[in-house]
Amino acid sequence: MDVECTPEEARAFLGLPDVKPMQEQLMREVQDRMAANIRAMEPEAMLRTWLPATLKGFEQMQEIFMSQMTGAKRE
Repeated sequence: MDVECTPEEARAFLGLPDVKPMQEQLMREVQDRMAANIRAMEPEAMLRTWLPATLKGFEQMQEIFMSQMTGAKRE
């Protein structure tokens, strides 16, 4: 048996609740909170937070590549 219907029709037929309005509201709240946090952060603070970790990760990746190419073991 092959039944063609939209997701909305299937949801109504099976008696499932329509959660789309709730999802839209939650997404708006998440977007608002993220935007507020980004506006509250100063660019210098963001760089201080993200840059050291990024540079350390890059240095570790370089060490791994060099040890693989030279055959040396990491300490």
